[in-house]
Amino acid sequence: MSDPIKNRYEFVILFDVENGNPNGDPDAGNMPRVDPETGYGLVTDVCLKRKIRNYVETVKEDEPGYRIYIKDGVPLNRSDAEAFAHWNIDEKAVKEAKKKDDKLDEKVRDFMCQNFFDIRSFGAVMTTFVKNNLNCGQIRGPVQLGFARSVDPIVPQEVTITRVAITTEADAEKKGTEMGRKYIVPYALYRCEGYVSANLARKVTGFSEGDLELLWQAILNMFEYDRSAARGKMAVRELIVFKHNSELGCAPAWKLFDTVSVTRKDGVISPRIYGDYTVAVNESALPAGVTCTRMG
Repeated sequence: MSDPIKNRYEFVILFDVENGNPNGDPDAGNMPRVDPETGYGLVTDVCLKRKIRNYVETVKEDEPGYRIYIKDGVPLNRSDAEAFAHWNIDEKAVKEAKKKDDKLDEKVRDFMCQNFFDIRSFGAVMTTFVKNNLNCGQIRGPVQLGFARSVDPIVPQEVTITRVAITTEADAEKKGTEMGRKYIVPYALYRCEGYVSANLARKVTGFSEGDLELLWQAILNMFEYDRSAARGKMAVRELIVFKHNSELGCAPAWKLFDTVSVTRKDGVISPRIYGDYTVAVNESALPAGVTCTRMG
């Protein structure tokens, strides 16, 4: 693996949805997530990281160093066990092994970071597979995402549909169709803010420049290979990246995020396309030592 990144980053993701449900809430009948006090739409960080993981898994196809730790059908303990097998750690001889090698915990942790992209990026809790007080550890990753929030309040709609998929034989004798429902957001633009810590990359996971480039590509394309009729038309419209000229950074993240403004164009009452908004970055307000790159 290449050397860890040396610069701190913050970034803003702008993505939109048209006639779809970007992130259903299981506590509300799978309706689009909404802040009940303000009416703004929400998309969880977990949802977005799932899309990034799916992209990396698709384009890398379990290439060494780019496997995915949290994935469908693979218990976490199965992946954890690989680290123990790699270092030939015998369950009955863990205490003796730790006496001989006081860095055994670090070696197990580093194996997981080197082999799994999402651990190297987002971190992971790997404490469920334990052999005599030795486990793969708990890692805080250098890449962190917040919840995405819509730029304007959303109005989720319940759409009634007719389906021909009859559930039971008894129902099939009585009717040829059944009624169903879908929840959609006619249109919404969402904003998500994220962080990349060079300090954690160097000290903990080894997140590299190559990993960073892959992360940017995964963010820009996270909906392209993960289509669903329920989610409608979703697209990442822009990725705005702030790069500091040092490991610890030159300014608070909020000052950089405040330079990004997303406003409705004059005369637009109910936005229905991305072109109904104006996205601007006040680069003259950026602190010294910070540069901005707009992708998308």
